Amino acid sequence: MLEKFFDLKAHGTTVRTEIVAGLTTFLTMAYIIFVNPQILATTGMDHGAVFVATCLAAAIGSLIMALMANWPVAMAPGMGLNAFFAFTVVGAMGFTWQQALGAVFISGIIFLILTVTGVRRWLIEGIPTSMRSAIAAGIGLFLGIIALQGSGIVVDNPATLVGLGDLTQTPTLLAILGFFIIAGLDALKIRGAILIGILAITVISMILGVNSFGGLVSAPPSLMPTFMQLDIMGAIGLGLLQVVLVFVLVEVFDATGTLIGVAKRAGLLADGPTHENKRLGKALMADSIAITGGSMLGTSSTTAYVESASGVQAGGRTGLTALVVGALFLLALFFAPLAGSVPAYATAPALLYVAVLMARELVDIDWADVTETAPAVLTAIIMPFTYSIANGLAIGFISYAVLKTVSGRAREVHAATWLVAALFIIRFAFLSE
Repeated sequence: MLEKFFDLKAHGTTVRTEIVAGLTTFLTMAYIIFVNPQILATTGMDHGAVFVATCLAAAIGSLIMALMANWPVAMAPGMGLNAFFAFTVVGAMGFTWQQALGAVFISGIIFLILTVTGVRRWLIEGIPTSMRSAIAAGIGLFLGIIALQGSGIVVDNPATLVGLGDLTQTPTLLAILGFFIIAGLDALKIRGAILIGILAITVISMILGVNSFGGLVSAPPSLMPTFMQLDIMGAIGLGLLQVVLVFVLVEVFDATGTLIGVAKRAGLLADGPTHENKRLGKALMADSIAITGGSMLGTSSTTAYVESASGVQAGGRTGLTALVVGALFLLALFFAPLAGSVPAYATAPALLYVAVLMARELVDIDWADVTETAPAVLTAIIMPFTYSIANGLAIGFISYAVLKTVSGRAREVHAATWLVAALFIIRFAFLSE
């Protein structure tokens, strides 16, 4: 049945290979079941409910990808977007988490419309490579400062805004150790390095007596505190227009870039309108549907995970890989006590390492052209320095359009970039946070 449905022989793979690939992908991205609840819980959301929503959103998203597109790409709530949801939309802008969920839902609907109409592809083609790279790197830097604060490495300083924390504190030392464990394991090409690092620091903290063990397995917590709690009407107001815009833009770049990158690595894309490229359209549709589903469950935007490349490296070529990932996330529902036992200083090094990986995108910026370099760098540094992905995107797109214009190269600016820049100018002129 699996052979017939997923067409395994035609893709040069077997059931065993696909299962191993699915397990590999799951191990590399399972850290999200610990990290996402901790980030979203800062908004007042129920930790247990977010844990369940995270597992279900990842399972459902991966299953949709498997059955609709037959691609070895796993889905889960995205890093960066969850931080924007918690620390910018709710924390800095003062919206409720219910309104933020409503904004995620609306962005999912818009995302779906953009995909169906082909506008999504137009947006991708119209945004400069340097800006796309800067957005990914900037989100990484934003995650980095969140991680450094959460671990106590960076603290408030009245004179300089930020300063070095007390590195002799046990939680801070454990966070530093966790980062070296993760980076070292990844350097040794050990699968699941981030997950192993989180669990290792959790166990060490228990041995040292600074953390307690809450248990391993139990029935899943109730989903009801977050299920269908989204406030769509509250998210329709102009105050959340910029929020929806940021969600859509990041979803467009992040998800599409991940899907195309993983698909190319798996040899699933070809030149011209082939059958495989039609599957790209189905994959784009699958991740659009997953966003709206996740918002109903009670989590930030669900997106395609770049960690899927690890499964592809292990031989995954079909949706059976994603199906296995989905099944494993459903199994993870029964490990809520373990997730509740993981302290913030154990997930902080995971965030910091993800930041390191995302910062590698800076290499694709055109450093020889200042009209490309300046907007890209501004985008990347404004995000952490203003604690807002939205501000980074706004300054970046506006400065790109301005610099191209004053240098006599306005024709190089694609209509999509002009549109985004104009929307952000309207945001600054008429909307206040």
